[in-house]
Parts: sequence; structure tokens; C-alpha cells
Amino acid sequence: MLTKFMQRENRFIHSEKIAFLVLPLVLIPLLLELVLHSMRPEWFDLHGEQILIANILYIVIARFAMLDTAVYIFSRTKNHVHLALVQIVLLYLEVTIITIVYYAAVFNIFDVFSLFHLNSQLSPENLATIQEHSFVTSLYISTVTFTTLGSGDWIPQTLPAMIAVISEVILGVVQGGVFVAIVIYAHQNKAVSPKV
Repeated sequence: MLTKFMQRENRFIHSEKIAFLVLPLVLIPLLLELVLHSMRPEWFDLHGEQILIANILYIVIARFAMLDTAVYIFSRTKNHVHLALVQIVLLYLEVTIITIVYYAAVFNIFDVFSLFHLNSQLSPENLATIQEHSFVTSLYISTVTFTTLGSGDWIPQTLPAMIAVISEVILGVVQGGVFVAIVIYAHQNKAVSPKV
């Protein structure tokens, strides 16, 4: 079944040139969510946990679709191997940035300071600066979580925050292996494919 899935020809994205433009569209639901959050904050607060879980499920599914697209494109592209490797790295970087920004935006929408507790001794001035820049704080938490750096200074305070951290860590760990698999898969298919 997996072999049939990997050989599907009816994918929406067939070219790396289109992929670089289409993949950022994954962030569109976040823009809609921001509008909903600003227009209906009371409803958003009431259903916050369900919306957060839906965000996590969405980005996990979207990332698998993006990485499946990358495998499909680079295993069939006719480009020179070195150029294809650069394109793989750039697409991989784009998927990574989209994932980190997505989680950061979700943390920011749901108030990063209510999702996470800062377990660090900072001066009042530094703490005030961090609280003024909540998106940068969210981006920091998302980055150290995704890269599994896990500095340990930000501790999830709620169950949905814990689930978000678990899902982002798993995506970060798996991504390294997926990257190596994509490079090997693309290289092997080029080696056996007939010259055009």
C-alpha cells in the first residue's frame, strides 16, 4: 500500500518551483484564526483547548503532506544531482521554518505566558521586555522545542501545551531522518532512471 501511495502520479504539486510558492499556503488557516480571535475573543477563549488540539493535528498532517511532496518531486526531477541537493536543502529549510512559525503563532494566539511558565530568575526589566515581545518568546520556545534543544526554562502549564510540545518534538526528531531519506531516495532514483 505504501509503495502504491509513493508512486501516485496525481499529486497537486509536481515541481519544486511550484512547491516553494505553494508550501507557505499552509499558514493560511492561522491568518483566519487570527481574524477569528480578534473578532470573537470570548468564543475563542471558550473553545481554546479544542482549537489548539485542532491546530496540532492540522500541522502534523500538513507536514506529512509537505514531506511526501518533497520525496515525490526530488525522486523524479531531471536536475543535476548537486542542484537537486541544494533544492532539497532549501525545501527542507522552508518546511522547518513553516513548522516553527506555525507553532510559534499558535503559542502566541493562545497567550504564550498562560501556556508556559518561565522557570528562570530574571531581573524585572528583562522579564518586562520578554512579556512585551510575546511573538519572539513564542518563536524561541517553538525553535528550542522543534530542534529538541529543550533549554528547560519554559515549562508547559496546561495539558494542550504539553500535547503541543510533544507533537513538535516528535516532528523535529523525525525530520532529520526524513531529510536523509529524501536525499538518499532522490539520489537512488536518479542513478537508476534513464537519461532524458
